[in-house]
Amino acid sequence: MTATHGTARELVAPGKGILAADESTGTIKKRFDSIGVESAEESRRLYRQMLFTTSGLADHISGVILYDETIRQAADDGRPFVEVLEAAGVIPGIKVDTGAKPLALYPGETVTEGLDGLRERLAEYRALGARFAKWRATVYIGERLPTDFALRANAHAMARYAALCQEAGIVPIVEPEVLMDGDHHIDLCETATRRTLRALYTEMADQRLDLPGTLLKVNMVVCGKGCAGQASHREVAEATVRTLRAEVPAGVPGVVFLSGGMSDEDATVRLNEMNRQGGQPWELSFSYGRALQSPALKAWGGKEANVEAAQQALRHRARMNGLARSGEYSPDLEGSAA
Repeated sequence: MTATHGTARELVAPGKGILAADESTGTIKKRFDSIGVESAEESRRLYRQMLFTTSGLADHISGVILYDETIRQAADDGRPFVEVLEAAGVIPGIKVDTGAKPLALYPGETVTEGLDGLRERLAEYRALGARFAKWRATVYIGERLPTDFALRANAHAMARYAALCQEAGIVPIVEPEVLMDGDHHIDLCETATRRTLRALYTEMADQRLDLPGTLLKVNMVVCGKGCAGQASHREVAEATVRTLRAEVPAGVPGVVFLSGGMSDEDATVRLNEMNRQGGQPWELSFSYGRALQSPALKAWGGKEANVEAAQQALRHRARMNGLARSGEYSPDLEGSAA
């Protein structure tokens, strides 16, 4: 087993998942606006410090995805955040794509950029302590969308990113996200997700990726946000597992789901439903951003006096998702939050 195989398996260890704290400056500004806090470098540092210094974080969090600004920041005691996480038993990671941009001549579709200079950036991030990375592509469902070409273009770029990561000794997380935007039924999401994953793993095979040293981060198969009749949690779980079994090679050690536009509890319940099915070739885990952070962000409100309450909120959400990893979550446990 190579070092990257070991890291990939650590990231999907039983009872644990990944905290996505890689919001761009623009995204975190929206989050801060919602609680009336100005988004400045220092306020962002204090917020991330609150998250990363939560006692017991490693009980249910295996890794944290950082943003370029964050991986260069330090805690009040002078320790770089990477060292704070490592000391807590949490693996530092880094987002490396530069965002989804309009795909030329393909209206309504995007392609993720960031390959230029990536080899050099990965070497720098590895020196800063990152042991895994993430690249996200966005897929839209609409009239005649997604097109085969958009899926191939994103799959090709994502596989090139993943190959460069493995060359650098970094575990690549590939994240093709079929978005919840729209009023489509769950069946259309299942079809689009299958096509997306098929294109991705075809490219990854062509580019000689070592699958046991990778992880997949993907959407659950759900109805569009505007769909009149939403699917049940069980239907979402069954459709998602069915899709993964059809398209994801058994050599991939784990699938870490994104929370997308789901509520905090929906993300947990659906993960729990999938793990209750049992008997999958890969670990089914989580890599949540908002669905882990939202209660902590609201509790914090930018005030030092609220740090402990915010950390308790994060611990609770992490524990709930940790239980969902083995199908042991129950909504009754939500009352255990302080």
